[in-house]
Amino acid sequence: EVQLVESGGGLVQPGGSLRLSCAASGFIFSNYDMSWVRQAPGKALEWVSFISSGGGVTNYEDSVKGRFTISRDNAKNTLYLQMNSLKPDDTAVYYCAKYVERERPRGQGTRVTVSS
Repeated sequence: EVQLVESGGGLVQPGGSLRLSCAASGFIFSNYDMSWVRQAPGKALEWVSFISSGGGVTNYEDSVKGRFTISRDNAKNTLYLQMNSLKPDDTAVYYCAKYVERERPRGQGTRVTVSS
């Protein structure tokens, strides 16, 4: 069974940082392009970032470029999202997903709240 378990969220002040993790199991993680997506309160799901299966290609939604960094450790079956210079608009539940499943993430997500 495919499982994606996100962690690392929390309450942070504007300008702060968080590192999200996603532990993957039930599939060959290193074979799949992965993404982070997020859903802010009352808004639709939004794609945030992409990383290729080998980690060599990354891409970001415009509002997070230069602030967020996606990475992966295929030996540990883990996906990461380093988030710096956080803004209140980054407040959302963050999900990891296979890129091909980015519109229907499987996990419970991890909540990030950016507030003073």
